[in-house]
Amino acid sequence: MKQPGEDQQSSKAAAAFDDTTPLAREISDLTRRRQRIASETLPRPAKTRVITISNQKGGVGKTTTAVNLSAALARQGARVLVIDLDPQGNASTALGVEHRAETPSVYDVIVNDEEMAAVVQNSPEFGSLFCVPATIHLAGAEIELVSLVAREQRLNRALESHLKTMDDPYDYVFIDCPPSLGLLTINAFVAAREVLIPIQCEYYALEGLSQLLKNIELIEKHLNPDLGVSTILLTMYDSRTNLANHVAQDVREHFPKQVLNTLIPRSVRVSEAPSYGQSVISYDLNSAGSLSYLEAAAEIAHRGAPKTGVAL
Repeated sequence: MKQPGEDQQSSKAAAAFDDTTPLAREISDLTRRRQRIASETLPRPAKTRVITISNQKGGVGKTTTAVNLSAALARQGARVLVIDLDPQGNASTALGVEHRAETPSVYDVIVNDEEMAAVVQNSPEFGSLFCVPATIHLAGAEIELVSLVAREQRLNRALESHLKTMDDPYDYVFIDCPPSLGLLTINAFVAAREVLIPIQCEYYALEGLSQLLKNIELIEKHLNPDLGVSTILLTMYDSRTNLANHVAQDVREHFPKQVLNTLIPRSVRVSEAPSYGQSVISYDLNSAGSLSYLEAAAEIAHRGAPKTGVAL
């Protein structure tokens, strides 16, 4: 027998889960996005795309972006290499590859002229995802590079040599930079053809960006005429705040062609994943953060694909 008020409580519960509630709309939206991603086949680039991920401001999501975009593309069948050029080695950690002090690493490549093929490791994330790890030795590389011949070209030469020896070259190479504009970052700019800039949707987002763009322009003029800013990705987006929306609008107005449509939200899952030695793609594929990186990866793939590109 129903208790007094039970019908009223049932009606309230049903109303709470109908399609007009914010929670129901969010679940419905995530479901649609998952279905769209599952049905999508990404185009394959005509040749290896080398993309440096850089922003001199720390904490904007450079490493998170490098790891999750590479994992998202690898999950779709692309062959992807991540070069960890940050002495902290966070990308190496997130991709689950060994990077203790004695591990052959990118330091040996740019300072000791080691062949890149000798230091590449396969990430346990996906069979087509590879990483050149960083070790603590990289912390002193800035000083050691100063006295070396062609110090700005060392990563570029090693990468070009590695790609030429491959029967099946990578589709994408992502270079994760330290939060500075030293010789390591210059090496990354010289080795790349594209720059991807993650911008945090917060007050100081555009501070230092003009200086970064000036440095990229100088590299383009004097060292690498093929370099250009191809992509800007808005990260740590919180739609509940006016500030995030204003920052996103400002960036889109300044860089209408470079900014991706996809926004990367603030996400607990994205933050948790590296502590398990994983990308968010493998840690929680169905989370909002994972879906956003999958969508961003798809945008990047479509933007750089030839008109007659073959599917991955």
